[in-house]
Amino acid sequence: MSGMSGIRIEGLSKSYGAQRVLDAVSLDIEPGELFFLLGPSGCGKTTLLRSIAGFETPDAGKVFLGGEDVTRMPPHLRRTGMVFQNYALWPHMTVKENVAFGPESQRLPADEVNRRVGEALDAVGLAALADRRPGELSGGQQQRAALARALAVRPKCLLLDEPLSNLDPALRHGLRDEIRRVVKAHGLTAVYVTHDRSEAFAVGDRLAVMLGGKVAQVGRPREVYRRPSGRAVAGFVGEANFLEGKVVRCGAGEFLAHTALGEVRGALADPEAEPEEGADITVMIRPECLRLDDMPPEENAFAGRVAETVFLGDRAELRFAPDAGGAALRVVEQNPRHDREDDTLYAWAFPEDVVGFAR
Repeated sequence: MSGMSGIRIEGLSKSYGAQRVLDAVSLDIEPGELFFLLGPSGCGKTTLLRSIAGFETPDAGKVFLGGEDVTRMPPHLRRTGMVFQNYALWPHMTVKENVAFGPESQRLPADEVNRRVGEALDAVGLAALADRRPGELSGGQQQRAALARALAVRPKCLLLDEPLSNLDPALRHGLRDEIRRVVKAHGLTAVYVTHDRSEAFAVGDRLAVMLGGKVAQVGRPREVYRRPSGRAVAGFVGEANFLEGKVVRCGAGEFLAHTALGEVRGALADPEAEPEEGADITVMIRPECLRLDDMPPEENAFAGRVAETVFLGDRAELRFAPDAGGAALRVVEQNPRHDREDDTLYAWAFPEDVVGFAR
């Protein structure tokens, strides 16, 4: 496959009438990186992907592929491979003919076309089905064929627009790992659009969370989940308990805050922006970071009882009612061995699992 090319987006903006879909978006995607655009419907992630591909022309800003300004370049000259949500295979062509379409459009010699088709089908494990038509394939096999077609043009970068959303959960799980294997084996730079955080966390090297046409945060999956940039990102990428409080003191990237449930100590989401004493702060604790115990530690412990339990096999989702009153806390207990409902306990969290957002 072709050499790796990075992608740079500079101040990209796009509006449809009065609706601003992209708002001065800037991103740097490293060569060979599997990069996710993660966000809810309508956040601008697909418009950004289509702008990279050349299917959308931005109102302002620039797109660079491998250092080359391609903002006004037509799609067929950008050498990007696109994998769509709905497969977009020609139904009257065989798998082999679908995959050959791109290289043939590049006016390559027949032996080179055949070589690329063979390599692409081998890469996705479809060589044995080369003579079938799309209607004779399962959904997962059709998406593999679409991936092979994108690989056959030897793209500078691979662009994937929610490629697994039409598949059932079991197929999605296997094919997402296959996509990562193919991308890494061929040294591709890939941009992958999804609203499914589990896909982005499991497969991506890095991701950008997009909200309202803007990039809210960029980072590695673990960083974004454990240290989100704010309440909006925190709530989108995972379940969370939020407590409002006042800062008692800050230092060395940590905070102590007074909340309705008592004093809470944790880590600041942005250690370089320490709020002053008495400032408002929002405290986040993920449900799986809360532990239930009869003998709690001296800090970050809240007395109360389990008011409701939902058993899910490998885990239980609990509603914990604090004695101090206020909203119930959501707690996730892994490998639940017995029902804790109506038990009087303490819910507590390690300080490193508690995050504070200055307001």
